[in-house]
Amino acid sequence: MQVVSTKDIDKVVQVLKEGGIVCAPTDTIYGLLADAGNRKAVERLYEFRRPSGRPFIVLIPEVEDALNFDIRMPRLGFPLLSLGITVIFQKRTTIPTYLTRWRKSLALRVPIQGTFITKLMKKFGGPLVAPSANPEGMPPARDVKEAMDYFGDKIDLYVRGAKLEGKPSTIVKFVSDKAIKIVREGNVPKEKVLQIVRLHQDIGNLVLSDTLPFFFEPLL
Repeated sequence: MQVVSTKDIDKVVQVLKEGGIVCAPTDTIYGLLADAGNRKAVERLYEFRRPSGRPFIVLIPEVEDALNFDIRMPRLGFPLLSLGITVIFQKRTTIPTYLTRWRKSLALRVPIQGTFITKLMKKFGGPLVAPSANPEGMPPARDVKEAMDYFGDKIDLYVRGAKLEGKPSTIVKFVSDKAIKIVREGNVPKEKVLQIVRLHQDIGNLVLSDTLPFFFEPLL
């Protein structure tokens, strides 16, 4: 178990490429990071972070990187991803089951540009799974000390940054190509999501009404 600063990006990249698990600040809260392309690393993270087996969010550096996954991409997908929220897409066939946990969807998010996490991903060169830094059902760690109290030496590298009191990401799910649902309201208010939907409601014959295709569920 090591602790470094946000200036030590090369060290963080090295640990991730070697299949390690890193605790680091994201653009919202502290997260636990692992190489999304490394099945062994992802499975190891599931063992102690999410025993329930619910799928992790996958972080990608740029909106266009969503096309590297075999998902259904409605034309509203890119505008929603550009908000920095998590978007759940319906998958096709070839996404590895260790990422989807045998579900029919995949959750992707593009962090806000100019943050440590985006700089890290660009240098790393690939997607990262990134659950929040807390045991399942516990409050997210606000700094490295709280994360270390939770996980100790289960994490290979801790990245010390500022204390973060932010909210986890808002989650929006595509129910179909023309229907979305807000699963969780977080870092971006639902009003902002609605604004983007209305702005693009003429794209791909998207129809917006008070009930369908857009509907809202309370914060999880």
